[in-house]
Amino acid sequence: MAHSALLVMDVQRSIVDRFGNGGGYLARLREAVGAARAADLPLVYVVVGFRPGHPEISARNKTFGAAARSGAFTAEDPGNEIHPDVAPRPGDIVVTKRRVSAFAGSDLEMVLRAGEIDTLVLTGIATSGVVLSTLRQAADLDFGLTVLADGCLDADPEVHRVLTEKVFPRQADVLSVAEWASTLPV
Repeated sequence: MAHSALLVMDVQRSIVDRFGNGGGYLARLREAVGAARAADLPLVYVVVGFRPGHPEISARNKTFGAAARSGAFTAEDPGNEIHPDVAPRPGDIVVTKRRVSAFAGSDLEMVLRAGEIDTLVLTGIATSGVVLSTLRQAADLDFGLTVLADGCLDADPEVHRVLTEKVFPRQADVLSVAEWASTLPV
């Protein structure tokens, strides 16, 4: 039998502020988190984070160069906090990553393997960032995958649509939060 976990990725205050609430995004994500808790599924929160001074970021890194210049995503940065609408509870796992994929520079794979988790349910900001990169790497690692399309958010709605309707279905089941929640035991 598959052991699943819900991944809530990059839902940090500064990222949510930059992307906005996307037509009730946080309410849908709260629904997914609540459904996972009710079904006793593990929740794994993935955050991007760096040491003071950002020694992990090369000057050649276009994605994270601005974070290094601004001092973002360190323990001292108040925007680094997971958004309180979906904040972890005691017992939830928080994994810190150093790149776009939830696996890059983190101990995520170790945590999943130790927990005998073989199926991932992906949510997060942005669809074209952490969700895409994590999905690709998780597929290569032979995890079963589900993407909650309305549990993901992207700055470009057309990119989100193409990924969730055309690209992701090649490697994952793509469901709405409500569809996924209806499949869980209560």
